[in-house]
Amino acid sequence: MAYVPGVALLAALAVGCSAGADGNANGTDSKAGTPTVTPAPPGKYLTLPAPCRAVPRSTLKDLLPGAAELPGDQQDKVFRGSAAVTYDTDRKVGCSWKADGPNATRSLSIDLERVVSYDPAVSDDDRADTVYAKKEKAAGLSASATPGPPDEKDKKDKKGEASEGSGKAKDPADGDADATDSAGPSPSGSDNASSGESTGGTPGSSSSPEEALPSRILDNLGDAAFLQDLPKKAGSTAQHHTVSVVFRTSNVVVTVRYAEQPALVTQVPDGKELQEKAQALARKLAETLSE
Repeated sequence: MAYVPGVALLAALAVGCSAGADGNANGTDSKAGTPTVTPAPPGKYLTLPAPCRAVPRSTLKDLLPGAAELPGDQQDKVFRGSAAVTYDTDRKVGCSWKADGPNATRSLSIDLERVVSYDPAVSDDDRADTVYAKKEKAAGLSASATPGPPDEKDKKDKKGEASEGSGKAKDPADGDADATDSAGPSPSGSDNASSGESTGGTPGSSSSPEEALPSRILDNLGDAAFLQDLPKKAGSTAQHHTVSVVFRTSNVVVTVRYAEQPALVTQVPDGKELQEKAQALARKLAETLSE
């Protein structure tokens, strides 16, 4: 009977140790409690293509018509392009080309930026979207803009101007002028110009410029895209026209710039052609990146 209390004490200690072991097994350890953060998925692209080889030679011949008239070695130099200075070719690369023609100088450049997010909670794609959005905002555009032709207000304004002109044409003197026009074209060929037909002048001249659509958001190009049209005239020099197409595909942001500088002040660049060719190149680059 004298040893019973000792046995009971040993039994109590054994039960206490068992309970402590169960508590740790159930995750009640004081060290547990730090939340596990699941990192955001990485972007699709881990590298960038060689920029000066990203545009096929056949495409460069179309975009830089002046190069076709150069001797072979000079052609090769133009088509090789000039790589942009960069210190991390895995993150940002670029290339530019330029060719002087008899009527105008055409220039082309492309820039590719692979965006990487160092925040585990933000994906590379989301970070790239932020970079793209800043460019879109700087261009004065917004995602709510609707791509397409000029709005109905512009059409009505132009229609009103046309109707005013037609009202003046009712003057009897104008009727005589119409009769003269029907007998044959005027020496200056102004009747063809007014009807929108080609006057047979120099392509891209001020007598027959092609009207381009304004800057706008683009559909069906990467994950997001916009076009910026920048025609400008500096003092008395010839008009200079630049078209930029910027698009994002996953974590890569691409910028295409295509410009024309006419040789003469009287010449006006064909903005519609510049836009179409810049967009076509941007789509080819998007396809190349997706391969």
